[in-house]
Amino acid sequence: MLLIKNGRVMNPATGMDEVTDVWVKDGKIAGFGQQGDFGEPEQVIDAGGCVVAPGLVDVHVHFRDPGLTYKEDLQTGSAAAAAGGFTTVVCMANTKPVVDCPEVLDDILERAKELPVHVKQVSAVSKNFGGKELVDFEEMVRHGACGFTDDGIPLTDAVFIRKAMEMAAKVDMPISLHEEDPSLNEVNGINKGVISEQMGIGGAPAVSEDVMVARDVMLALETGAKVDIQHISSGRSVDLVRYAKSKGAKVYAEVTPHHFTLTEEDVPNYGTMCKMNPPVRTSWDKTKIIEGLMDGTIDMIATDHAPHSAEEKEKEFTAAPSGIIGLETALALGITNLVKSGYLSMMSLLEKMTVNPAKLYQFDCGDISVGKAADLVIFDPEQVWQVERFASKASNSPFLGAQLCGKVRFTICGGKIVYTAG
Repeated sequence: MLLIKNGRVMNPATGMDEVTDVWVKDGKIAGFGQQGDFGEPEQVIDAGGCVVAPGLVDVHVHFRDPGLTYKEDLQTGSAAAAAGGFTTVVCMANTKPVVDCPEVLDDILERAKELPVHVKQVSAVSKNFGGKELVDFEEMVRHGACGFTDDGIPLTDAVFIRKAMEMAAKVDMPISLHEEDPSLNEVNGINKGVISEQMGIGGAPAVSEDVMVARDVMLALETGAKVDIQHISSGRSVDLVRYAKSKGAKVYAEVTPHHFTLTEEDVPNYGTMCKMNPPVRTSWDKTKIIEGLMDGTIDMIATDHAPHSAEEKEKEFTAAPSGIIGLETALALGITNLVKSGYLSMMSLLEKMTVNPAKLYQFDCGDISVGKAADLVIFDPEQVWQVERFASKASNSPFLGAQLCGKVRFTICGGKIVYTAG
């Protein structure tokens, strides 16, 4: 029996928001309030001054396992997730080999059973990310795939993506899409605009995203598929998602903390640590993203945790890979830039990091009601801390050295404490 006492319990799934005790037994939420019939606890956590919330859910991470484990692996990725308050994560399929067959999927899911947090795995949409031949959707679902995506590689063939959406609708699984038209991008990883011109390297314009989002939200409306617009970065794309939702499309959108925190003006300061696909864009785009978070157009906050080695990121801008890590700073960036700035309430922030992503993927988590799994994060919303080190194998983050507000104190998964702040 674990007792978490004196915490502010916030559960977006039910609207619960009160200072009370939480009792955990056999890996599940046993009850709330005073001792009553629960007996004597074996462990006690004093959560005074802290928020007790459902464990965070991230629908977009790269653990690089198998094949690229010099960047990250299942163990270090899980440690980073736990340190950031995440108890459930969804791994992308761009491993080596690609997760496009049951053998690769089975291997990952079998090894994931031993991890301290829940690691889920999506399947690729196309064989070897070629964009030509669909994987066997039904077979991959039978083997445990929780969704489908070729994230990292945009699907440019409209006929192909329509067939993929039809299959996703048939198996009732989300299909998540990386929305950039490669033919419109000159250089990936930086917005085509004032800063890219100053750097003399071209760039990736917002319209590259917009044309793909426009196509895919309309195909979502026609096919009835649950379509997740990944790491949305363009203000016009936010408007397109809002329009599609108003017409009844099952369209969802996720945004990363770096896209609601940074703009293209930050690129000269951070260099390759501020290179990602899609890129951070203008202040106007950032404002539109925040508006989309405020009105519910953007349903989820996801990290796109993308580890790379120091050697890779130390290359010149055009040669370095895109992507940054994000699991360990996501909650604090949300508190610092959205809650403390008055854009979102704490409950709304948690909704976008717990119950909403859980609903999209039909996961039985993101809810700390009685009888539910005791997947919890306990954090101090007022603690200011400096980002100094990571549990991740990688450290490619523009937020290294930053002072942020909101510190994870404990992460609990299945009733077990899997992270304690040092």
